[in-house]
Amino acid sequence: MNKVKEYKVYSTTVCVYCKLLKDWLDRHEVSYQEINLSTDPSLGQEMIQKTGQMGVPVSIITLADKTEEIVVGFDQERLGRILGIAS
Repeated sequence: MNKVKEYKVYSTTVCVYCKLLKDWLDRHEVSYQEINLSTDPSLGQEMIQKTGQMGVPVSIITLADKTEEIVVGFDQERLGRILGIAS
């Protein structure tokens, strides 16, 4: 497994799936930077450029080898594989 260098979660305050994702990450002690688009929608430009969409949650995970994994939505299975978390 490649070590996570940086983890960004794009979310909004009213998004149920965003809350589920953040709760899951907290439960598994995964550090992340939350980018709350409710407080500043302009912060979502990186997310839109990389994914082509405006829906949240979006995880942008930068690994130690500088590759990026982008996960749209709360895909627990895929996130578990990327982060090395058993289901």
